[in-house]
Order: sequence, then structure tokens, then C-alpha cells
Amino acid sequence: MTFATLGLIDPLQRTLVTLGYHAPTPIQLQAIPAVLKGRDLMAAAQTGTGKTAGFALPLLQRLTQEGPKLQSNAVRALVLVPTRELAEQLLHSFNAYAQDLPLRSYAVYGGVAINPQMMALRKGTDVLIATPGRLLDLYRQNALKFDQLQTLVLDEADRMLDLGFADELDQVFAALPRQRQTLLFSATFSSAIRVLASELLRDPLLIDISPPNTAAKLVRQWIIPVDKKRKTELFMHLLRHHQWGQVLVFAKTRNSVDQLTDSLTAQGFKADAIHGDRPQPSRLRALTRFKAAEVQILVATDVAARGLDIDALPLVVNFDLPIVAEDYIHRIGRTGRAGASGDAVSLVSADEARQLAAIETLTQALLKREVEPGFEPEHKVPVTAPGGQLIKKPKKPKKPKSAPAKGKSRIHLGNWFEEK
Repeated sequence: MTFATLGLIDPLQRTLVTLGYHAPTPIQLQAIPAVLKGRDLMAAAQTGTGKTAGFALPLLQRLTQEGPKLQSNAVRALVLVPTRELAEQLLHSFNAYAQDLPLRSYAVYGGVAINPQMMALRKGTDVLIATPGRLLDLYRQNALKFDQLQTLVLDEADRMLDLGFADELDQVFAALPRQRQTLLFSATFSSAIRVLASELLRDPLLIDISPPNTAAKLVRQWIIPVDKKRKTELFMHLLRHHQWGQVLVFAKTRNSVDQLTDSLTAQGFKADAIHGDRPQPSRLRALTRFKAAEVQILVATDVAARGLDIDALPLVVNFDLPIVAEDYIHRIGRTGRAGASGDAVSLVSADEARQLAAIETLTQALLKREVEPGFEPEHKVPVTAPGGQLIKKPKKPKKPKSAPAKGKSRIHLGNWFEEK
């Protein structure tokens, strides 16, 4: 099967050749014809399977072939995403796919000045990629009109709900025309997402490329038990001992990200950081430097788990396990993409046993444990069962209360006893 047999127009086919796309992936095989026909879609696929092209290519074709000329401040296709990083990544993809098409794509998100965005939207936009909060800000200031909207895409919709965007999404949906095509793409679908889909989609085609909540098969996964206080020391040892090259590291909090980055830099490693407190230009600069191999180690919170697209990334390290088990899937999904292999190692301390059990329950697989010589933990990580549940140690039987010696009795004297 080729892209030509899917019905894509010649300009898109020529662009795909220049981009090195040889054959459609399973998600693209099913999604592209359905989107071209105007069907609503609910699609689940692992990260790195070509999901973006699955909706971007047919969407660009429909916009090229259909619709009136753009009005001022109008939007013809709206793509909602949870993070700034994902917005920039999708904008890059849309611009690459549409390089020979007379279409205009643009991305808006918070953390940067709003006035330049308002100016850029005045001429109208064929494809607008947006985070929900900034989209509503622009709409309320009359910088956007949805009268010409044809298609709504929700990418990583489950993550948007996880990040607390439910109210903003309801307000966005209320502002959009009812007659439209709606596409939901995500790596996983929670029960909340299925409820949302039932309210938004009309007779949708359901595509499920992989079992839900499974990690990429080409990613080798293991954990290294370690005491919490020695995690930084262990990570630096691993960097030197195994001569790791490019590494994406996930930490739980913004403070943890900054502390680890500072420690790495102090030891002579080239490291940078991405988290929610950093201004957007700083985050984009860090990602650009990492992609260009100017930085060896990029340390990030889960804000980056679904928004980073790095070619041939060999290794992901979970410095801390995520609080939400599903985020583990997205973290390690940054490696092993597009048919390549990858490694994912987690540094696990005893206080993370429940997160480990939740991940193993979700993936239905026990993660192999490899103790690093010299870093054997004093506090052992509890053993987990085949389903990922913690195995509780049996309680020690209580010792029977000793009876007074024969011939002796006890007289109660307030809080004291005296034997007679």
C-alpha cells in the first residue's frame, strides 16, 4: 500500500517523497481515507506511529480542495493540544507537509506576548494549533472567528483533561459551530475521554492500533533500585560508566529538574532544562540545543512527555517515577519511535513502590530489576506480583501476654503494678 492508493493529491505525495515517507503506517492506512471522507474519528495509537500525519495530511488536502476564501480573523481547522511544546511540534509538521500548498498554519499558546499573535491572526488562518487557555483569551478579544470552521482536532485529549482543561474545553466547544468534522487522536483513552467523545462525535469511526496503555515493544525497559539520597550520584555514575550519549531525563517536580540540571552542569556535563516555570523562549531554546546535540542531557517534567519529537533518541531515564502511571507510557514513548529501538531506565527508591506497582499493573508486565554494584540500596524496593501489585510482608504474630509467675499476684497501684 502506498500514499497514492490512499487518495492523496500529487503535491502531498511529492512532499512525502522529499520527507522520506515511503509507506503509510497502520494508523495512517485507516485514518487518512476516513478523514478524507469527512468522517468523525476516534483513534488510539502509540506515540511514534505516525499519528500526526494520519490527521494532518487528509486535513490539508480537504482544506486545499474545499471551502471559501478566508475571511479576516477566521479559522478553518482548529487543532487543540495540551502543551506549548506539542503546539510547536505540530506547527513544524503542518508546515512541512503543506510546503507546496497555498495554506497558512499558525500556533498560539500562553507564556508569550498575546499582541503579536493577534496581529498574525488578522488575515485569517487555515490551520490554527492552540492550547485551550490562550485560544479562549484570543476569542474573547475578538481576534478569532469560528464561522468558517470545518474541522476540530483534539490531539492528546486525555492529557488535556489530566492537566485540568475540562472547563476551558467546554467553553471552546460552546463557541464552535455544531456542524463540523471532529477528530480525537491520542495514545490512550480514559473513561472520561470516552464520555467526551460520545458528546462531541457523530457516528465516529473507532481506530485502535495497539492495546491501550502498552509501552512500545522496541523499547527495552528496566529499573535500578537505589536509595533516594543517592539518585543523583547514581545517575552521574551511569553517565560516565556506560558512556551514555544523548539522554532525556524526567524528574517529578520543577525544583528537582533545576537541582539535577545544576548538579550536572557543576560536574561538567552539558545539560539544560524544560519545565512550566521557564519562559517559552527558554524552553524552545533548550529543546533546539538538545536536538542539535549542543546539549547532552535534557531534564524535564511531564510537561514535555507528550510534546517532544526527537529523531533517534536512544535513551530515556526516569529519575523519578511519574505520579500518574499513564505518564510512564508517554515518557518512554520519546524513544523507540518510527521503528527504531530504544532504552528506558528508571531509578526507583523504596518510597516509589506504589508508583512502580501501578505502572506494572497498567502495562501488565514486571520491569526487570538490575542492581548497580556499589549502589545497593539500604531501603529495599518492595517486591511486586505478576499483576504489578505490592506483595505485603506477612504480619508477625503477636506475642502472648506473659502471665504472672505462679504463686504471685499483681496489685494495681495507679500506673504501677507491684508483685506480691
